[in-house]
Amino acid sequence: MVQTHVHTPSTGKYTQPTGLFINNEFVPGVDGKTFETINPATEEVITSVSEATEKDVDIAVAAARKAYETVWRKETPENRGKMLVNLANLIEKNADLLAAVESLDNGKAIGMAKVDVGMVAGCLRYYGGWADKIEGKVIDTNPDTFTYTRQEPIGVCGQIIPWNFPLLMWAWKIGPAIATGNVVVIKTAEQTPLSGLVAASFIKEAGFPPGVINIISGFGKIAGAALSSHMDVDKIAFTGSTVVGRQIMKAAAGSNLKKVTLELGGKSPNIVFNDADIENAISWVNFGIFFNHGQCCCAGSRVYVQSGIYDKFVERFKARALANKVGDPFDVETFQGPQVSQLQFDRIMGYISEGKKSGATVVTGGERHGDKGYFIQPTIFSNVTEDMKIMQEEIFGPVCSIAKFETEEEIIATGNNSTYGLAAAVHTTNLNTALRVANNIRAGTVWVNSYNLLHHQVPFGGFKESGIGRELGEAALSNYTQCKSVSIRLGDALFG
Repeated sequence: MVQTHVHTPSTGKYTQPTGLFINNEFVPGVDGKTFETINPATEEVITSVSEATEKDVDIAVAAARKAYETVWRKETPENRGKMLVNLANLIEKNADLLAAVESLDNGKAIGMAKVDVGMVAGCLRYYGGWADKIEGKVIDTNPDTFTYTRQEPIGVCGQIIPWNFPLLMWAWKIGPAIATGNVVVIKTAEQTPLSGLVAASFIKEAGFPPGVINIISGFGKIAGAALSSHMDVDKIAFTGSTVVGRQIMKAAAGSNLKKVTLELGGKSPNIVFNDADIENAISWVNFGIFFNHGQCCCAGSRVYVQSGIYDKFVERFKARALANKVGDPFDVETFQGPQVSQLQFDRIMGYISEGKKSGATVVTGGERHGDKGYFIQPTIFSNVTEDMKIMQEEIFGPVCSIAKFETEEEIIATGNNSTYGLAAAVHTTNLNTALRVANNIRAGTVWVNSYNLLHHQVPFGGFKESGIGRELGEAALSNYTQCKSVSIRLGDALFG
């Protein structure tokens, strides 16, 4: 086993797998390449892990194909479900360790990481329950023909997950793919490979045969590109930026026209009406943008407040943002940890600088927090216009912009004035207003008097340039199945 020893502030020393997880074993890459992963709170190297190249992707895909053809296609749905539930139980059993590794590698607050791990177990267990409920139907076409449909697995699924929710996206991808009878090769994000590798160490114990679930660490431009264009990968699923999503779609089309699902970026409107419970709205708007350090594809980064409460809202929202504790991820009182990397830190600070130059007013924040680690102050801009970059482009950090609106018709038009359509929220005490706005905002998820309430039973995905297909819920199963129609002639009559 390729491994090392790593220390976390909350759990002490543990054994960290560092190899590529292929055929239920941790192995070094063919070329022996490794790369460092950095603690974003301290800017220090945690450890190095094996780097997958095109050769390693070929090996992982071949292992997955062999498992699919020789073992997994013959496995019963009941047993697939049992294995997913076993994996969920092992995740729960090791929740403290997994949360600590997540905080160490990603920088998220330990309290938030523990919530994530609980959601990981819930997601895997949910799809374990779906495994024996993938059904076709009988279609009555005429008395002489017996016609039925089958929902069959697609086969070998390449899956590329992001760094903002490393473990949660691991489960979102594995759950529906395995429940429907597929095999997978997952590439973790190069910024956050550690927790996915620790979770991989439970796959064999959960009962999965070799090759069914393979986890590789590597860079998007090499391993991700190899998966996306691989001729023996039947489907590719990606969560990440819209820019990379376009590249993956081109690679899929240019290779074997593999099936594609994409969960991409967002610039979500968070709309507050005059009649909203202002304290409740401020609490949810704060959570909507500063949760997970703003590194959330559905973050409510465009805040629109009706003119009657605008000034009061801005004043109170500033006070609420200043109350967010920014600092050590392992401090139980911390709400916001560091951004994931130097690159992401620099990108966000660039947007903050652009907002200042364009004439927007910094209500609070706008600077680095501390002098070590990739920490950024919770930042609120006001006096913004729709043409500013900070209102149009996804920042993916703890930065939001507040604008004023007058009427419901105006805010529906403004809320929809984006190439994205991942999420939105409406804050009002008027049920009619909530329903009208929710029904007219072009987004895959609309929250009312809340934000970021994700659940494994509820579909999640985007309209417009925010993606194709849905994660979670029953809807995700269709991403990993294909419908076959079978028609059996019952009579003796010949055609013609």
